[in-house]
Amino acid sequence: MGYRVINGKIQLVDDISSLRNNSKSQINRSSKVQGNEFKDILNKAIDKKDSFIISKHAEERLKLRNIQLSETDMQRINEGINKAQEKGSSDCLICYKGNALVTSIKNRTVITAVDQENTKGNVYTNIDSVLFL
Repeated sequence: MGYRVINGKIQLVDDISSLRNNSKSQINRSSKVQGNEFKDILNKAIDKKDSFIISKHAEERLKLRNIQLSETDMQRINEGINKAQEKGSSDCLICYKGNALVTSIKNRTVITAVDQENTKGNVYTNIDSVLFL
């Protein structure tokens, strides 16, 4: 479980295991009726360019290191992810307000977060780009 940021607002990503309790016939009936209609609505609701995910690990690091991001900060980070994606990056170190966010651009997911105090002396591996915001 983690968080999805849509238009700068944090949304909790719920565990979908509760959906398994529904009967198979009920799911089949509803999927036949709604089919592509549901897919279209979902794609409009969660446009990839307007959202990204904060992993559970990153959420823990943000809390542990007392890194607080406002709605505006989230929008700027999303813009940075879009920019890195346009340049063909797959894994990026995003430096924002003295914090380092290791981000999977192809999955649009913040993997971990490091505050300014803990960034000194660290080596970041398996990234192909660095973005300063």
